[in-house]
Amino acid sequence: MPLENATPILLLLGAIALIGWGFWRRRGLGKLGVLANIQSLALVSPWLLFFGLSLFGIYLRLTVVLSLLVVMTVTYILLGRQIRQLSQDPEIQAQMRDRLAAMAARNTPTSPDRSPESEALTLEDDNQPHPLPADDLQQIKGIFGVDTFFATETIPYQEGAIFKGNLRGEAMVVQPRLAQLLQERLGDRYRLFLINDPSDRPAVVVLPSTACEPPKVLPAQYVLAVLLAGFTLWTCFLRGAEQLYPNLDILLAPERLKDAAPLAIGLAALLGSRELAHRWMADRYQARLSPPYFLPSAELGGYGAYFRLQSILRNRTELFDIAAAGPLVGGGLSLLVFVVGLLLSGTADTTGLPLPSQLLQSSVLIGLLARTVLGNAVQQTQLLVHPLAIVGWTGLIVNALNLIPIGQLSGGRLVQAVYGRKVAGRLGTFALLILAIAAFTNVIAFYWGVLVLLFQRQPERPSAEELSEPDDTRSAVCLLLLFLAIAVLLPLSPSVAGRLGIGL
Repeated sequence: MPLENATPILLLLGAIALIGWGFWRRRGLGKLGVLANIQSLALVSPWLLFFGLSLFGIYLRLTVVLSLLVVMTVTYILLGRQIRQLSQDPEIQAQMRDRLAAMAARNTPTSPDRSPESEALTLEDDNQPHPLPADDLQQIKGIFGVDTFFATETIPYQEGAIFKGNLRGEAMVVQPRLAQLLQERLGDRYRLFLINDPSDRPAVVVLPSTACEPPKVLPAQYVLAVLLAGFTLWTCFLRGAEQLYPNLDILLAPERLKDAAPLAIGLAALLGSRELAHRWMADRYQARLSPPYFLPSAELGGYGAYFRLQSILRNRTELFDIAAAGPLVGGGLSLLVFVVGLLLSGTADTTGLPLPSQLLQSSVLIGLLARTVLGNAVQQTQLLVHPLAIVGWTGLIVNALNLIPIGQLSGGRLVQAVYGRKVAGRLGTFALLILAIAAFTNVIAFYWGVLVLLFQRQPERPSAEELSEPDDTRSAVCLLLLFLAIAVLLPLSPSVAGRLGIGL
């Protein structure tokens, strides 16, 4: 099979492999794990079925696809309720505690490592000066105990210290308890983090509050955010005008810009919905965000917005929820607008916008959705589509670009929250390499790659408690979002598009 024909097949196999990985990660959870696996499968199965059948020339009607989505969504919710009920069962809770204890026993030594190298390190660390005042260091050491975290080594680190040892309880319980004890002894002068060290063993890091609090937003940064928002609105108008008048220099006919207002405002609304969702979720957790720095784009109207977390989050679940809110709202609205635009489109509609049908080959998801809704009309050289389809299409691309798993992009934050910083770093390096390769042939990938390298390639800062993973529901949502992003960004090869009857 030629490589170009195998690309969509590889996408499906990759999605199935990710689901299988999720099943493997939940092994040993008993009935709770089985239900979590079925719930994850229910979330992605309609899309797998839709893509799989389309590859063999079998096209489901849109009503069938929507019915499957509704049924599986209801199944997903009902399974979630059953999982929550089971998780309250004392016997299930006891099994989970036993499993966590077994995992801790595998990852944490029951006694300090007394090899000659570690013995020398421990003795050396105990004798070298610490950046913390001696009285404060003794107060900090006093918060540890056999029922929380049994500290065995103290290592100077920046302006604070790292405490290595054995975790004696659930991380989500131990970290708040230690943080409370630290505050009772030393007030708000220090912050405490429970993380994995490079060897994947639990460690406590204590730093002065002044050293780990994010820098405050300066007034000039608010001015910059307003200017970028205005410039992005301008590029949205330029993008709309270019769609309406492809061969016209709009700067020579500025009166035509008013015709682009519906497209520009619709695109700006989709971009804004992403940021409003991020901020609504951050408000729920009482987390502060920097102002959104919108990123203008002549090709798309805008790349979305860049923001920094101005608060230290309590755990990885909070990071996931804040990162996922934007793609779920912005991507969901974009998908809805695109489908509605296709339903309102028609080849004989003189109010539609001309669109070369070959452009549908630029995305697996967009091409297959157009084939499902418009049928054989996609075989024509040029289509007339409703403006909503263009707005939704652009919104889907923007959301997919932000879901690339790199650094502080939404995708990078999601992977870091679900799989940890180590996996996020490795996957981010691989994604940067793919983006660099794509930049040679795609101008959008080139400009987006430059922006990512300048502003968003670094991972998000650790949460106060980094050991506890988000629940299986969030893991399933992460996989679904990444799968849909790949389906939007991955193009159809000409041979596969020809077999599917797209863009002939």
